[in-house]
Amino acid sequence: MEFPKLETERLLLRELTLLDAEMMFQYFSKESVIRYFGMDSFENIEQAKTTIQTFKNRYEEGNVFRWGIEKKGTDQLIGTCGFHLINNHHKRAEIGYELDDIYWGKGYASEALQAILTYGFETLQLIRIAAVVYVENEASQKLLKKAGFQEEGLLRKHMIQNGVAHDTILFSLLKEEWKKQ
Repeated sequence: MEFPKLETERLLLRELTLLDAEMMFQYFSKESVIRYFGMDSFENIEQAKTTIQTFKNRYEEGNVFRWGIEKKGTDQLIGTCGFHLINNHHKRAEIGYELDDIYWGKGYASEALQAILTYGFETLQLIRIAAVVYVENEASQKLLKKAGFQEEGLLRKHMIQNGVAHDTILFSLLKEEWKKQ
């Protein structure tokens, strides 16, 4: 199955390749970018290559879609976004996203999120899309609420970052809620 390409006004969401490893390594090495990601920062480019290969393998298994986010006209990776924990029987998935911090506050995450929500509800025929966000990650909570997600509850000590357990908040958006927007 060919990996789907999505396009927005300013972004191209496309398959990640090993050519993206250098850019991914650069921003996944930044504490600011990964502090709410649930993993430690990258120490070498091989970790970026492994991550890209893992996304590719899980896509082929049918339980992950992870797009590279490229600013149009640049051929440069600025982040990734997509679905994981896809459950076709129950028609649900979780989303995740990250951007290099130099692109924060410019609407790129919102633009990418809208594209993948449309793909999830229309193409994958999902009925529920969830997101798990660190309590401290106010920017991501704001992004999700702006997109229509509802806060469902607190998941205590749900994720570990740098050896410390953190509480997270579960958000969700249902297809019928999304259609009303």
